Amino acid sequence: MQFRLSKKSILKGLEGRLGEDDYLEPLEYLIESFKKEARLNLAGNLGVRHQLINRLKVRAQLNEFIQGKELPVPSDPLFVMGLPRSGTTFLFNLLSKDQDNRSPLFWEMMKPFPLLNKDGIRKKVRILQSDLILFFKERFIPNLDNLHKIKSTSPEECLLIKVFGLQSILYFYMANVPTYLNYLSNCDTRISYSWHHKFLSILENQLKPKRWLLKDPSHLGNLKEILSVYPDACFIHITRDPAETIPSICSLTAQVRKGFSKDLDTKRLGQETLNFWAKSNDKNEAQRSDLSSNQYMQVQYDDLLDDPINLIKDIYKNFSISLDDRTLSLMNAYIEEGSSDAKAEHKYSLEDYGLERAEVHNKLNYS
Repeated sequence: MQFRLSKKSILKGLEGRLGEDDYLEPLEYLIESFKKEARLNLAGNLGVRHQLINRLKVRAQLNEFIQGKELPVPSDPLFVMGLPRSGTTFLFNLLSKDQDNRSPLFWEMMKPFPLLNKDGIRKKVRILQSDLILFFKERFIPNLDNLHKIKSTSPEECLLIKVFGLQSILYFYMANVPTYLNYLSNCDTRISYSWHHKFLSILENQLKPKRWLLKDPSHLGNLKEILSVYPDACFIHITRDPAETIPSICSLTAQVRKGFSKDLDTKRLGQETLNFWAKSNDKNEAQRSDLSSNQYMQVQYDDLLDDPINLIKDIYKNFSISLDDRTLSLMNAYIEEGSSDAKAEHKYSLEDYGLERAEVHNKLNYS
């Protein structure tokens, strides 16, 4: 089926409602890549179209809401980052057990407007609508829950906020889009973080959390851009042997693409994945040198697995955050629950994607 996406069809009814025209350049790169490179199947055509229009509609609502309003400055955020499949989700979920840490929930990012001032039937409807989105996602991408489980009412990574600027690794996960990926590796991502900040400002007005807890692996390499809008942000960077993370990222991407694309070049996927994250890692290493240890902390995946509570205590001490017994109890309960929750085995190897251990270690400066 020929791809019928066009800028005109995507922006129908949204002209003049999206604020700055910063979305035009990434949208043009996306459409070019999806038309010429992606080889989407029918589900892919529908899924990509829905995703683009949905995010731009929410952006339009966001832009209209903030007009003429003086929004509060979001509470200082704590960012969890690292290569995908390096333990970021486990660490993020542990930290979310602290009630002083607030993350956007999946339904809040998918169906935020009009704003709700209290619990009630409208909130339940939006949660059900988000559940329906997840239901169809599972139909498009079977077994995705085994790799990354999402619930409408659970904290979720803020990738769905960054995408308001149409600068997101999400589209690479969906399909082969090398032209867009090259743009993404080199663009000014302050666009995305500007919209990220606006969205959090609106949630801040409702929730007033003590601290925002935010997680997205693609924060890696964007420290300068994040600090341009969140000057007092703190960062936890978790690292794992990239010879384990890179093929796992490839495996997850391949699983997603099966739902959207007609074919899959695993060797190309391996090289593009490695090159993108190697460049992100290089940018991150260059940018982190200006940050003090009480603003940026690097931790190890193995330490998280071996003794997660001890690592949590080190993190809280490093950032001068108080840690009470109730929070520790909730974290311990989460750890116990996870250890007894059997998951399907996730099998992958570097060879599946045409990669070698030495090459991966060299590109990601791992020794």
